[in-house]
Amino acid sequence: MPHSNIRRYLRHGTLPQLSVFEAVARLGSFTRAAEELYLAQPTVSVQIKKLTETIGLPLLEQVGKTMRLTPVGKELLAACEEIFGSFARYEQRIADMRGLQTGSLDIAVSTVAKYFASRALVEFAQAYPGIDVRMHVGHQQSLLDRLAANTDDLYLMAHPPNGSEVVSLRLLPNPIVVFARNDHPLARQVRIPFERFAKEPLIVRESGSGTRMTTERLFSERGITPNIRMELGSNESIREALASGLGVSVMPRQSAGVDLDANLTVLDVEGFPLESHWYLVYPLGKQLSFIAKAFLDFVREQARQVEAPKPLCSKPQFKVSNN
Repeated sequence: MPHSNIRRYLRHGTLPQLSVFEAVARLGSFTRAAEELYLAQPTVSVQIKKLTETIGLPLLEQVGKTMRLTPVGKELLAACEEIFGSFARYEQRIADMRGLQTGSLDIAVSTVAKYFASRALVEFAQAYPGIDVRMHVGHQQSLLDRLAANTDDLYLMAHPPNGSEVVSLRLLPNPIVVFARNDHPLARQVRIPFERFAKEPLIVRESGSGTRMTTERLFSERGITPNIRMELGSNESIREALASGLGVSVMPRQSAGVDLDANLTVLDVEGFPLESHWYLVYPLGKQLSFIAKAFLDFVREQARQVEAPKPLCSKPQFKVSNN
């Protein structure tokens, strides 16, 4: 028979065992692997034991409280990645043949872009109900890490990385402005000097956020230290702080929840608005699946029609994970 040197793996139902081993190696824990795979911990232990017997050499070793891969285990983990990657590519090719009847789409988006992305993904899911859509929401550094690891099909962000290792497709204008409560003392002034604006208490996003990076760069270029009053982890929290009159904030126009409500206004500050856009990004050389290409065409058409995306009233019918 072909590949007779792997006959012993074919006899022992090795694929489920490899799945268990990969989870244990990745998570560094039998317990966490069992939780992820919805298995009892003794079942995980038995599968690892059987796989070790099949290989004939130890795969894992316990050093104190830390579990480590042996050299043989490291080689097997690399093989698992190749095997599962091959199966994933095969499944995607089959999905392509089915013509968007089934399949999956994984997209990572910045917190700034989640309103537009949510709307576009819901409409895409409605148009193709057989597609399993998953959206990860994270700050800029989280997206860059996922992009480097090629974790998702596509990435929607405001600040694509520089260099020739990625493809960046411009989608939609995303101007950066200064927000404040509508009764702020500067609300009715025009051409506010940057130095005057810089004296106001500033509400910023957390470190690693693209908006935070932009804000720090603006102040650095002018040799001014920002008067940071508060650091918050989401645009929604910043909106609440602004509505409470706690200060001003530099944010993309779309971040205000997209529609300005009665409490917020945009200040006319020198140098603003800053030109910015949303981009769809993927690694250079990546072979986009038929589904990813279809979504790419779909969302570019959406971008042509959308002037200011609106938040959804109902919960999106797809899986969302936050960083």
